[in-house]
Amino acid sequence: MLSAADGLFEKEDERLMAAPRKSRILIADDNATNVELLEVYLTGLDCDLAIAVDGRDTLDKVASFKPDLILLDIMMPKLSGFEVCKQLKSNPQTKGIMILMVTALNELGDIERAVNAGTDDFLSKPVNKLELLKRVEIMLRLRHVEDEVERLRRYIEGMEDATGPGA
Repeated sequence: MLSAADGLFEKEDERLMAAPRKSRILIADDNATNVELLEVYLTGLDCDLAIAVDGRDTLDKVASFKPDLILLDIMMPKLSGFEVCKQLKSNPQTKGIMILMVTALNELGDIERAVNAGTDDFLSKPVNKLELLKRVEIMLRLRHVEDEVERLRRYIEGMEDATGPGA
């Protein structure tokens, strides 16, 4: 005899076995040349790309596009990359998004400020294609591992709830 919990686990099992969705990368830079270069560098990756042109646009695109990774310039109009990063990392809904700051700023103070804002990594311009691709690959892999751990945690909690007292 199947219970409602069995149906829940079957649906969760199907979801866990489903093919993972394509990775999503948001490029946030107000310089069109930089955006085009990053797009060209990323063309070989199997991912969806979106573009944001300033700090406020970046926050709006995060809400609609739901990226796994943001390539975030620091010097942007409306909100700096530091402020965007700080807002995203302080929000429980967006704190898991990986952020790679890609910037012409490369003084030690800039790096410290980026780390204090919550960035996951830092890359100085001009960007080396191989270095960018390797960092993006590692950060996306880490993001998907974190997502998988969270899915498994919820699955185990569901099993415990279904088999616990009163089940």
